[in-house]
Amino acid sequence: MGEPSKILLDESELPRRWYNILADLPAAPPPVLHPGTLTPIGPDDLAPLFPAELIRQEVTTDRYVEIPEEVRDVYRLWRPSPLYRAHRLERALDTPAKIFYKYEGVSPAGSHKPNTAVPQAYYNAAAGIRRLTTETGAGQWGTALAFACAQYGLDCEVWQVRASYDQKPYRKIMIETFGGVVHPSPSELTSAGRAVLADHPDSPGSLGIAISEAVEVAAGSPDTNYALGSVLNHVLLHQTVIGEEALLQFGKVGLAPDLIVGCTGGGSNFGGLAFPFLREKLAGTLDVTIRAVEPASCPSLTRGVYAYDFGDTAGMTPLMKMHTLGHDFIPDPIHAGGLRYHGMSPLISHIYELGLIEAVAKGQRECFEAGVRFARTEGIVPAPEPTHALAACVEEALRCRETGEEKIILTALCGHGHLDLAAYGAFLAGDLADHEFSESQLAAATAGLPAVPAGSA
Repeated sequence: MGEPSKILLDESELPRRWYNILADLPAAPPPVLHPGTLTPIGPDDLAPLFPAELIRQEVTTDRYVEIPEEVRDVYRLWRPSPLYRAHRLERALDTPAKIFYKYEGVSPAGSHKPNTAVPQAYYNAAAGIRRLTTETGAGQWGTALAFACAQYGLDCEVWQVRASYDQKPYRKIMIETFGGVVHPSPSELTSAGRAVLADHPDSPGSLGIAISEAVEVAAGSPDTNYALGSVLNHVLLHQTVIGEEALLQFGKVGLAPDLIVGCTGGGSNFGGLAFPFLREKLAGTLDVTIRAVEPASCPSLTRGVYAYDFGDTAGMTPLMKMHTLGHDFIPDPIHAGGLRYHGMSPLISHIYELGLIEAVAKGQRECFEAGVRFARTEGIVPAPEPTHALAACVEEALRCRETGEEKIILTALCGHGHLDLAAYGAFLAGDLADHEFSESQLAAATAGLPAVPAGSA
C-alpha cells in the first residue's frame, strides 16, 4: 500500500516549454530537399501549407520553445496526464520489474494527438487560416484535429485511409461530432485519389495516399493549410510535453526508468515520451535504454531503407531522409491503422542511425494478446497501436522474471481502444492474422525511391 498506483501533477506543474532534441544531438540530421532542385528547402517552400510560426518551429535549433498560454489553457482540459504503476500487470507476470505507463487516453480525443493538434490549430487561426486539411489512419489524429479546430473556429476536412474508414465507423461519427468532414481515401475528390482508384478500384488506401489528397486540396486554396499528425519536427516537439511531465512524476517518487518502450508509426508518440529522457541521457544524468516497437507488417525502422523519399504517394511533398519502405508501399490492412505509414520520422530515423535508440517489430497477434492481458489486469482497453509497446513491455518483464532484474520500465499508453473493439472482437474470435513482410515486398516497395545524387544534400 506504500507504493502509489498513480502519480499526479497539479495543473500548476503543466510544462511551459516544449523540448527540441535538435539542440542536443551530436550531429545534425540531413536536410530536407526540394524535389525539383534537390537543394535544401527554405521557409518559402513550406509557406503554402504551414503558418510562419510552425515553419520556424520545424527548423529551429533552440533547445526550448515556449507554449502559448492560449494552448496551455486548452491543455488543462486533460493535462497533466497521469503516470500509472501497473501493479496488477506486474503481479500477473510474476516479475520483479516495475512497469509504469503514461496514460494519454484521458484527452478529449482519447489519445496523445491533441498535444500537437491544439497548437497547430492555434497557430493557423492566428495566421488567419480558415480551414485545415489532413489525413488520418485509425482516426485518432483526425479526431484530435477536429476537436482542436472547434476550439479556434476552424473548418476541418479529413481524408481517412479506406481500410480504417471501413473498420472504424465510430471514428467518422466522432470526427463529425467535433465538426469535421471525413472522406475515405483514396477518393474521387482529388486527382491523387482518382489516379489510385483508376489502377486499383478496391485500394485499401494508405497514409501516403491520404496525405497526397489533403496536401492537394490545401495547396489549391489560399485560406486553407495542411496539418500533419506525426513525422515532422514541430509535431514531435509539441509531443514532448508527455516526457517532460513523466520526468517530473518520476522525480516525485525518486525513481528513473531503465527502459523506455514506445510504439512507432510516424514517431510522434514515441518521440514525445522519449526525447526529454534522451536529453538527460546525452547529458550523462540518466542511464536508460530507449526501444521503438513497430508492426512486423510495416517495419520501416527495422527493415526499411535509410534514404531520401517522399512523405506521400503522389510525390507532392519535399524529400526527407528517413527509414522508408517506399512511398508507393501500401501496407496490409492491420488493425493498428495509426502505424501503417511507409516512412519513419526523419528525426527519429537520424537518432536511430546515431545508435541512440533500438528498434524491434511485433506481429499483431502478440500485440493483441498483450492488450487483452493489460485490459484484464489494469482495466484499460488500449488502442491497437500501444499494444505493440505493451507486448515489448511484457517480453522484457518476463525476461526480468528469469534474470531477477528489478528493471523500471516506462511506456506511453498513447490512447484507449474504445472505438477499436471490432479489432478485439476479431482477435477474441481467432480471426486476426499476422501479415508477413517478405523480401520481395521490400524490393518492390523500394524500387521506386527517388534518385538523389551523392552530394545533393
